[in-house]
Amino acid sequence: MRRNKLFPVLAILIILALSVGILAGCGGTKSSGESSQVIKIASGSPLSGPQAQSGESLKLGAQMAVEELKGEIEKLGFKVEFVPQDDQADPKMGVAVAQKLISDTKVLAVVGHYNSGVEIPASEVYAKGNLLTIPIASNPTITKRGLKNIARVSTPDDIQAVTAAKYAVNVLKAKTSFVIHDKGAYGQGVADAFKAAAEELGIKTIGYEGITVGEVDFSAVVNNVVQKKPDIIYFGGVQAEWGLLIKQMSEKGVKAAMIGADGVDSPDLLKIAGKYIVGTYYTSMAPDLARTAEGKAWMDKYQQAFGKAPEAWSVFGYEGGVTAVKAIVAAIQANGGKMPTREQVIAATRTLNLQSVTGELSWTEDGERQKPIGFILQFKGEKYPGEVIWDGK
Repeated sequence: MRRNKLFPVLAILIILALSVGILAGCGGTKSSGESSQVIKIASGSPLSGPQAQSGESLKLGAQMAVEELKGEIEKLGFKVEFVPQDDQADPKMGVAVAQKLISDTKVLAVVGHYNSGVEIPASEVYAKGNLLTIPIASNPTITKRGLKNIARVSTPDDIQAVTAAKYAVNVLKAKTSFVIHDKGAYGQGVADAFKAAAEELGIKTIGYEGITVGEVDFSAVVNNVVQKKPDIIYFGGVQAEWGLLIKQMSEKGVKAAMIGADGVDSPDLLKIAGKYIVGTYYTSMAPDLARTAEGKAWMDKYQQAFGKAPEAWSVFGYEGGVTAVKAIVAAIQANGGKMPTREQVIAATRTLNLQSVTGELSWTEDGERQKPIGFILQFKGEKYPGEVIWDGK
């Protein structure tokens, strides 16, 4: 009888023990704790569409930095995930990406976006979610709205526009210019900045035209250029339209010096313009990495990682990734080793003073890089990239 009385009690104990074990194995306290220790770093750039090559180069640069440096976060007890996002170079899609990322509390930083027209509205969303954005986009407006969640790694358009204007005056001895832009936040912004800088230096603007993205026949603009005969032609936009303009103007016999802003910096420009690319110029905010041992080593490392040479946006993506990791590490340490808040990560960026591939990385209170850089490059043959011919000084 005694044995029979004990049997139900033992059965209940066994069932309880099994239940506890099952709960622990299926996501009890330990699993939940582990999940909360994941930190995500995102990127935002066009991974599909006509600007996909540039967007991919940004993403790969950021990915390389995160993979290289994530151990600094992981040794503090956290798991790191890199989550690239495709914004399709579309402002609406950029906002959708931003809304998605701020809703994921594990995301502590976003490298990007690539396009100013995407970054400007997306960064407003990130600001509401207190999420750090590290733009490669270069419109000056990005850092002039009082947002505290920005740490730009590239050089703003007003700086590169001045670089181009100084080259036009000091080296090309230009007296007149014809300015063309694609009506976008980036393209028109940098074109207007060049126009203002050039006029201040004594260059007269004798033509100013906006084109539509996606057009393939620019006869009206080209005929206007032929008639006006400017010394230089400056373009604000990206490679697709600039490549066609170069080709169509050259076929019409235009002899003016042609200078594109850094948005045209892509191997696709050579594919579109072909032989007519030779002799044209463009500004670049990326350094001439091949000039230094550190730069060459980084280029070799990128080549080994992805089987292709880096582009200008690769190095800025990389420096964006470096910034994200270092800011998160600093925020964790400042928070006593605990998961930092997004606000703490943003605050940490202003304490950083890093030495990276392009030089010093530190920021002003409005999120602008302390020491921007800029160069003029020229295509001296049918080969990408162009050759650095002027360092902006």
